[in-house]
Amino acid sequence: MPSTDLSNLSQAIAIVQDYLDGTVLMMAWMNQESLQKTLETGQTWFWSRSRSELWPKGATSGHVQNVKSIRYDCDSDALLITVEQIGDIACHTGERSCFHQVDGKIQPPPADMLSQLFGVICERRDNPNESSYTCKLLEGGDNKILKKIGEESAEVVMACKDDDKDGIAGEVADLFYHTLVALAYHKVDLRAVYRKLGARRK
Repeated sequence: MPSTDLSNLSQAIAIVQDYLDGTVLMMAWMNQESLQKTLETGQTWFWSRSRSELWPKGATSGHVQNVKSIRYDCDSDALLITVEQIGDIACHTGERSCFHQVDGKIQPPPADMLSQLFGVICERRDNPNESSYTCKLLEGGDNKILKKIGEESAEVVMACKDDDKDGIAGEVADLFYHTLVALAYHKVDLRAVYRKLGARRK
């Protein structure tokens, strides 16, 4: 469990973020007591200013948040908490993130670039479009997808051999994309890859 020293904390904004893909899940308030409960339990506790009481996230829904890290800003009056969101639902409406509306419409919250790209690829898989290159790859199955991964891997090698920095970035981007298509084709969630990387980092 992460430790922090905010002994002078009275009230602070707490921004809660997914530890895997960086999605901002919610905002709530914390005080010294709720922070201490969070540190003791390893799950988020917040302070309700309207009810003047502590509340544990997920107490009724079961969508608790296991804390991975706690950071605070330069003025020590705002917290950034990374969590494992159980159930992948943080909002009381049932959405993954409280920040899910754009112009009154429900849209997935922004995450890291690979996660956003993977989301687009999965959408193409589930809702095919004849003019989409991604759909053509998926339609071709492993034979087409794996051939492209092999080609892009070789091009990454050649760009590295030439020490072509812009070329390396472009070829790795192509390799990332085609690898994400393979994940989507086999219905392997990108977050499963992130979890593997996180476990290996330890």
